[in-house]
Amino acid sequence: MEENVNKTKHTVFSQNRESIEMSGITEVGAFNEETVEASSDWGDIVIKGSQLHIETLDLETGALKVTGKITAVIYSDRIKSNGFFRRVFS
Repeated sequence: MEENVNKTKHTVFSQNRESIEMSGITEVGAFNEETVEASSDWGDIVIKGSQLHIETLDLETGALKVTGKITAVIYSDRIKSNGFFRRVFS
């Protein structure tokens, strides 16, 4: 459990599969109307659906809110993405 000491707290709240709010987000690598790729200290997150829209993104506070029809939220260990922001700021 010591490896979790320096990780930022991460929470997820979803309402009726129409919105999802997350805290502890450190980066959004890529997004479009069907996929949002984000990262946290706990791993990478992919939100899938249709008509997805980022309502809130504040990387200073780690807040992310996505609206639309959410069909899946997938967590994985840290992976290398070719997302736009990762290429620009790498």
